[in-house]
Amino acid sequence: MPPTPVGTAPEITPGLWKRCLWGGLALWLLTAIVTYATKNTTLLPTLILLGSFLVPAVFVMWAYERHGRDLGVGLILGCFVTGGILGVLGASVMEYYLLHPSLWMFLGVGLIEEAVKLAALMWVVRRRPRLHGIRTGLVLGAAVGFGFAAFESAGYAFNAAVTTKGIDLRALLETELLRGVLAPFGHGLWTAISGAVLFAFRRPDGRFRFAGPVIGTYLGVSLLHALWDSMHGIAIWLVARITSTGLDRSLFAQGYIPEPTDQQKHLFTLFSVGGLVLISLIGIKWLRSLAHRDSTWKSTP
Repeated sequence: MPPTPVGTAPEITPGLWKRCLWGGLALWLLTAIVTYATKNTTLLPTLILLGSFLVPAVFVMWAYERHGRDLGVGLILGCFVTGGILGVLGASVMEYYLLHPSLWMFLGVGLIEEAVKLAALMWVVRRRPRLHGIRTGLVLGAAVGFGFAAFESAGYAFNAAVTTKGIDLRALLETELLRGVLAPFGHGLWTAISGAVLFAFRRPDGRFRFAGPVIGTYLGVSLLHALWDSMHGIAIWLVARITSTGLDRSLFAQGYIPEPTDQQKHLFTLFSVGGLVLISLIGIKWLRSLAHRDSTWKSTP
């Protein structure tokens, strides 16, 4: 047998993302059961990390296997971890100093978070001037977006678990389940779209060109982001508009309808869930239209 060359990177076998998905889900369920049975709070970090990173990491692995093998594991991992952390930190600082409670707060959140994710993506690839094209932007943008989503979800799960009355395990599990189901239709999708257009207009020397389509795409995904975050309030407004003759502004600040009727409950579920589905469909359609413009996307498995 000839000797194996030193330094050869191991190949990721096809279908690894499927095994990681089901194996990770089984481990998360097992951790949840053991944590609930033993009341052992030292297992909370394991539960939070598994639940927060499972879906985003699996989607990035799928993107690598199907469309990003030529980009390399190291680059995609760097976008996921470094880009995700930088995005969360940048968004936290900017939102702390720039945003205040108002009717337009969610629009500010969308503009800030989509900007910092793109900035993080550009910083990670700053020394790789040969990276161009829609497919490259889709894969690397998705990696940064999913990294952002994973670290953000871990924070939300921690906040849900820690209450004034102690550890609320049920709230933690509900938060991770909800954010895990919604993860494919949020940050990863939006940053994939904006990253694709950004890399499509990148100059041959590696400098990024902020042309009209790049700015327009950034504003578009920021609007989708803002609508997604504000859908709860929009659903309340629609329900109040349909079922009430007089609109009380105080209920918008409170974020709920006092003593809702059964009809109002059903309408709220319809509008809130239906709104998220509509936003997701718009994002998926937008992403698919970009992918179809790139011939290298069609030639991947």
